[in-house]
Amino acid sequence: MTKLDLITIGRSSVDLYGAQVGGRLEDMASFNKYIGGSPTNIAAGGARLGLKTAVITRVGDEHMGRFIREQLVREGVDIRGVKTDPERLTALVLLGIRDQSQFPLIFYRENCADMALCEDDIDPAFIADAGCVCATGTHLSHPRTEAAVLKALRLAREGGAKTALDIDYRPNLWGVAGHGDGESRFVESQAVTAKLQSTLHLFDLIVGTEEEFHIAGGSTDTLEALKAVRKVSKATLVCKRGPMGASVFPGEIPASLDDGESGEGFPIEVFNVLGAGDGFMAGLFRGWLRGEDWPTTLKYANACGAFAVSRHGCTPAYPSWEELQYFFRTGIRNKALRKDEALEQVHWATNRKGDWNTMRVFAFDHRMQLEAMADEAGVDHGRIGEFKKLCLKAALQVSGGDAGYGILCDSRLGRDALYEASGTNLWIGRPVEWPGSRPLTLEPELGLDFGGLNEWPANNVVKVLCFYHPDDAEELRKEQEDTVLRLFQAARRNRLELLLEVIPSKVGAVDNTTTARIIDRFYEIGVYPDWWKLEPMKSEAAWKNATDAVQRNDAYVRGIVVLGLDAPQAELEESFRLAAGFDLVKGFAVGRTIFADAARAWLSEKMSDADAVTQMADRYSALCRIWDEARAKKNKGEAA
Repeated sequence: MTKLDLITIGRSSVDLYGAQVGGRLEDMASFNKYIGGSPTNIAAGGARLGLKTAVITRVGDEHMGRFIREQLVREGVDIRGVKTDPERLTALVLLGIRDQSQFPLIFYRENCADMALCEDDIDPAFIADAGCVCATGTHLSHPRTEAAVLKALRLAREGGAKTALDIDYRPNLWGVAGHGDGESRFVESQAVTAKLQSTLHLFDLIVGTEEEFHIAGGSTDTLEALKAVRKVSKATLVCKRGPMGASVFPGEIPASLDDGESGEGFPIEVFNVLGAGDGFMAGLFRGWLRGEDWPTTLKYANACGAFAVSRHGCTPAYPSWEELQYFFRTGIRNKALRKDEALEQVHWATNRKGDWNTMRVFAFDHRMQLEAMADEAGVDHGRIGEFKKLCLKAALQVSGGDAGYGILCDSRLGRDALYEASGTNLWIGRPVEWPGSRPLTLEPELGLDFGGLNEWPANNVVKVLCFYHPDDAEELRKEQEDTVLRLFQAARRNRLELLLEVIPSKVGAVDNTTTARIIDRFYEIGVYPDWWKLEPMKSEAAWKNATDAVQRNDAYVRGIVVLGLDAPQAELEESFRLAAGFDLVKGFAVGRTIFADAARAWLSEKMSDADAVTQMADRYSALCRIWDEARAKKNKGEAA
């Protein structure tokens, strides 16, 4: 039994995608960064659909190469075949969306890393691990990369694996179009046709657009081109026909393209044609490699292509398997799929990266409280930043680089600690509320339009605390809800997760239904937090009502963390025991119980750096142990 469904081989790049839509590439002001290159996109898209995928390519020994490797890991793609080239740079592509049919792009691939792929990069044991090897056309354009591809195909065929070709014709990557013609899809070339035809007999499946079959078959008449390919290959041919879907020809080529096998199509509004073919391939492989019939396989492929043309970017547009099934159940509710809010929520929630099933968070995002401690000690507020760096040291000491640990840290007083935390294995939450504000106002750094979020690293989680009660006066409630809703939308626009913390007990009476009513209300107005941060409730009934409310509204939520409210450790232990009884509660986010004593002593110069770190690490470690034991006891009880 093979361990991998699919290995793709060929291009890998960083796509710098113009964020502005409808203008020339010359007029783009900012760019979003994604992984790119057909094999890389296909591997990531297939992984999202539940296939075990890998890619064979090369990247540079620099930041962009590391980005590709790290992002592939996040997507669940095996990177054993990704080689780091010490001499060459990772390929780049600059591209934009001019309109529905124009997509200006520039390939920066001069002596790039992936074009240095060679036979030595092909490990027979790795190829033997795969059920299918897919090559893409560009790597047949150079003798060195062609040799690598041919070796991989030979090994695959000898081992009984399937082989596939995505023709993926880019004229300027074959040297038959200039740098300024990056969006060109077809330039006639007998040399390219001859090179492709010399390899077509090696494949079980060949996929291309009509123009791509024109180059493979040496004719601009699609049927004649398909017949020419059939003369040299017994492969199943899949001809992509844009909005008309695709036609499959397992045997002889019929008199009409319409006579091929087909599957359900999805007439949606085209926003961006780039990456649609790679999305199509991912869906096609999900069906073909799992033994589905052609109508089902093409349904998957056509739907994945539809998602791709409706969103910004290539890989980021591709659906998860859960999202695809949701789409099949609901159908097209808005032909501009990116404007279907319910669908986009499923897309966002089922494609988030990282496993945070356990959350042990040291919260030292406190500003008002630490400023008061500094004033009490008679020291400048600038000292608070140094103390927060000690908090980070304690967090890192306890985590030891393991998953399941995190911090909450602000950027106004804790900027240096926040920056130092980047690149560690910690979950990082970052507060935006002005401390103690009610009605809720935000830190000035965000700006009135919340535009400050576009400066945040992608791994920072937006955390907002709202003192909110369902019985608040209507005007106050609406003002706070509007602020949270605008913040939620800004976070999504900047691809940042949101943690919503609500504390009703400070402003009104609380019973077993209060928190659940708050949760229902925020979902009702369209706020879907990735995380909830809730008070330690006093009864199982209150916790059950709250968790039921979350699950009723959002089946894909990350989870809930319990806050501390400066409670003594013994009191926290009891609250942890209650909360740990509910699977949706993933852990805690506690601050002053851990740092308050150390902060007062350190700010008053009665405690050294080392002693402060030791005390905080001990207290943080103790809370982690208490949580882990509470959750283990709950799990043991279920097992019994």
